Amino acid sequence: MDLDEVAGRLYALPPSEFTAAREAEARAAKDAGDVRLSRDIAKLRKPTVSAWAVNRAVREHPDEVAELLGLGERLRAAWQEQDSGALAELTQLRGDVTGRLGRLVRQSAGLSAAAGAEVDQTLDAAVVDAEAAEQVRRGALAKPLSYSGFAPAPAPVARSRPAAKKTPEDEAAKAREREAAEARKAKERAEAEAAHREWSEALDAATKEHDERAEKVARLEQKLAKARKKLDDSQQRLEVTRREERQARRRLDR
Repeated sequence: MDLDEVAGRLYALPPSEFTAAREAEARAAKDAGDVRLSRDIAKLRKPTVSAWAVNRAVREHPDEVAELLGLGERLRAAWQEQDSGALAELTQLRGDVTGRLGRLVRQSAGLSAAAGAEVDQTLDAAVVDAEAAEQVRRGALAKPLSYSGFAPAPAPVARSRPAAKKTPEDEAAKAREREAAEARKAKERAEAEAAHREWSEALDAATKEHDERAEKVARLEQKLAKARKKLDDSQQRLEVTRREERQARRRLDR
């Protein structure tokens, strides 16, 4: 048994089952005499819902995930070669493939808007970054991935002669591009607002739960203190009673 094997089993589980299973695996490794493996298992992080959903897709929809990762390899290769034609084609295909897989992951896992946005972010990272792609391929993500570097995009084509005069069709196409960009920004803004609302509600719920449990613990601690005081009093009475009983027995024996 090695760490990759254990991680493969653990990260296939829903987040709600992860912690108990991790503790059981760590105990099994320790009982087997592999203390180092036990420590490494204990360090494995519980996956977020979005990370688990991607891990699940790797196992349940391998063909769709392989299509996405293969597209990423082709896109990165085209960027290295500065092949503007291939980049333009693959960039358009990228939106179709990531969108289709993202919807599949969200629907099969029943994700919230916030978790769905993290899935999309992870899939985008896997397309443009080789390291992120490998992490997704292993199916053992603990958190969503992101990519902040320069993403592959169609390379500029050098012109050997002045650009032709723009036609009405060119102007219309440019206007459509602007509208599409504005629509994307509006969509991203709406998704960000939805995610913020959801996490704000989750924070309120978590704060309320924490306060209620803290209050309950305080009440229990007060009860425990009173119980300990009663136990001490009872112990004193028991000692006095034992002493008096011994003295009475000695008098009886005379």
